[in-house]
Amino acid sequence: MALPVLNNPTYELVLPSSGKKVKYRPFLVKEQKILMMAQESKNDDEIANAMSNLIQSCTFGKIDVETSPMFDIEYIFLNIRAKSAGETVELMVTCPDDEKTKVKTKINLQDVNVQMTAEHTNEIKIDDKVKMVMRYPVLRDMKNMTGGFGDNDYGKVFKILNRCIHEIHWGEKIYNQVDITEQELDQFVESMTNEQLEGVMDFFNTMPKLRHVVKVNNPNTKVTSEVIVEGLQNFLE
Repeated sequence: MALPVLNNPTYELVLPSSGKKVKYRPFLVKEQKILMMAQESKNDDEIANAMSNLIQSCTFGKIDVETSPMFDIEYIFLNIRAKSAGETVELMVTCPDDEKTKVKTKINLQDVNVQMTAEHTNEIKIDDKVKMVMRYPVLRDMKNMTGGFGDNDYGKVFKILNRCIHEIHWGEKIYNQVDITEQELDQFVESMTNEQLEGVMDFFNTMPKLRHVVKVNNPNTKVTSEVIVEGLQNFLE
């Protein structure tokens, strides 16, 4: 007599980008094992592929990981992880009043949402004749991008910037990314002033991302402060 197959619970979430409802299940032991092996390898491609396969499996093939915005992917993964390994995590948070004392803080992952700053836009004006239309990073864009934008690795910054340029509007003419060579994109970006580049980087700094505000009490100064925790990695420490 064949051994029965275990039934897994299913849950539902709402995609931040579209408001569409998606069903998902917790990851299985075999899927967790593959993900952990990828994380231990510290290979960006292996981690991205493991996360991609896990999300597709746990959402019953309803999510196109190749085209979904990274903030959707991170939100889905966080919810899957919460239902698979526990909804509460304990993080070490630095108290902002002295910027050195670290305290343990519990966060319910179900309370973490994708948030976007009010001034965010995907259209960036370069000058009176030129503007750029950006698209949000997807999982494949993040391969070999360990450290994000805060690691002062300008090569990574420019690479992902170029990947996310969707269109360049020059007067009445529109240049689509698929029609522009990588060398042309490099030259275009390198010809910007620092002020123009800062305007472009505001797109990434203000775009939707996992964000949660926690209150921390400094045991040394007795000061209570609010700390913003953002980005998938910071919720999985």
